[in-house]
Amino acid sequence: MKEFTIDIIPTTKSRIIKFEANKFLTRHESYEFKNIDEASVSPLAQQLFYLPFVKTVYIAQNFIAIEKYDIVDWADVQKEVAEQIETYLNEGGEVIKQESQKKGNIPVTVYAESTPNPAVMKFVANKKLVLQASEFKNIDDAKNAPLAQKLFHFPFVKEVFIDENYVSVQKYDIAEWEEITMELREFIRNFIQDGNEIISTEASKSANGNTGPATDNSPEANFEHLDDTSQQIVAILEEYIKPAVASDGGNILFDSYNEENKTVKVILQGACSGCPSSTMTLKSGIETMLRDMLKDKVEYVEAING
Repeated sequence: MKEFTIDIIPTTKSRIIKFEANKFLTRHESYEFKNIDEASVSPLAQQLFYLPFVKTVYIAQNFIAIEKYDIVDWADVQKEVAEQIETYLNEGGEVIKQESQKKGNIPVTVYAESTPNPAVMKFVANKKLVLQASEFKNIDDAKNAPLAQKLFHFPFVKEVFIDENYVSVQKYDIAEWEEITMELREFIRNFIQDGNEIISTEASKSANGNTGPATDNSPEANFEHLDDTSQQIVAILEEYIKPAVASDGGNILFDSYNEENKTVKVILQGACSGCPSSTMTLKSGIETMLRDMLKDKVEYVEAING
């Protein structure tokens, strides 16, 4: 099985295409190279400059963006470039030379944001933390997620949910947010700033049901094997529901669709799990949207947790 996969992502600029990886390529830094000499610290970028149409190479945490000259159209070459990058990475090629990776503290800011769930606080960083959402119900779940494991050392931490650039913490009732928010915010900021690993590869590949949509066993990961209606439901959740839910510090996953009783089952994570307003959100928001957009195919939405 390939360790790295590359997706081709168009951008608003026709000359630039993003090649997005399923794993981090650099720690926190971003790089821009305008020619092969500037790319001396990046063997991958140097290899890309052997392609005559490559004008500029950008390398960020989990993607490579390439600006091309007009001698070719991206439609003619983008698949070959994606395959070249994927092969290079899977053969163990170096993205940025080890000695060139910046050491020491990374300037990080973290701010706390309340959520609709009074038991959950969202801590938002100015850095990308993970490539997929992961939920941890206890310290055993977090054995491969160093940040979550450390957070469980606080006696008032009940659950931890980590998504792209934020951490949602659910607390026990023994503590009030005004007493612990600053402590948690500073801890999370220092942990990130010191360059510690947020979540390991093993956690990302976990099949125990605690990770997000990239989990190998999840219905969303096997999208092409779903029936047409289920695929439509997943697409609607991804485009319309997930962004709103993420802004509240949570996540929603498709679980199943029953054609006979027209019921959709979903999994709520993060701030949405156990939230007092989640039932209202399901009924007045998600259920109504799916009914309207899929007409006679959906009647009910049910959360199997939260």
